[in-house]
Amino acid sequence: MSWSLFVWFAAAAALCWVVGSVLAFVSKKTWPAASASLLGTVAMLVFIVGMWVTLKRPPMRTMGETRLWYSFFLSLIGVVIYLSWRYKWILSFSTMMSVVFLAVNLFKPEIHNRPLMPALQSPWFVPHVIVYMFAYALLGAVTLYAVYLWIHSSRLAGRHRAEPTLEEMKRCDVLVRVGWSFLTFGMVMGALWAKEAWGDWWSWDPKETWAFATWLGYLGYLHLRQRRQDPRTAFAVLVVCFLLLQMCWYGVNYLPSARGISVHTY
Repeated sequence: MSWSLFVWFAAAAALCWVVGSVLAFVSKKTWPAASASLLGTVAMLVFIVGMWVTLKRPPMRTMGETRLWYSFFLSLIGVVIYLSWRYKWILSFSTMMSVVFLAVNLFKPEIHNRPLMPALQSPWFVPHVIVYMFAYALLGAVTLYAVYLWIHSSRLAGRHRAEPTLEEMKRCDVLVRVGWSFLTFGMVMGALWAKEAWGDWWSWDPKETWAFATWLGYLGYLHLRQRRQDPRTAFAVLVVCFLLLQMCWYGVNYLPSARGISVHTY
């Protein structure tokens, strides 16, 4: 699979996702929107598998390659949430973010046929990255959902209600719990991998430090929700946690302290 074909797969996926998000509002049934969105997700999966075969390694080596997985998982999560809760806006949210990351890859692909360095030639490489990308996508989706609830409840203040419903907050909590669980699995696998590759479970590498800060942030959100904290405070914490997640994912690569020192900047 040549990278030159990405524009066609990206265009097909984006078109299907946009059609699916529109059908969610105009169709009385859920299957047309879900089918269209899943078709776009399948297009991304075909390209990822094709790149895997062509590169003869998992396409997880560069930032551009991880963005492929992010778009794939985010679109898939959007469909699952839509089918589970009939929440129409989630397809619009997942489409918007997925298309943005596809566009970034078009203008700054960062896809290179690089051989894997010895540390990456490990059985932990694929599950570790996939679990983290799934967690990132899920937590990205719940952040957009929370921002929507925040704005929507603010508009309704003084008219019908000023707070999100209990059911809406439960949806946020469930998504964060699942995302945080996958973050936990990813950290555990990362520690096992580090022990195998570098002889130590944890070294407070800049990437590890930001990953731990992100994990603590979402854990703080879950504790706030246990105490039934004000929804707006919980939403603000979610936004901060999402910023921590972005820092952990790619922001750390731009830190002076990580350049030439971090074992996680390849």
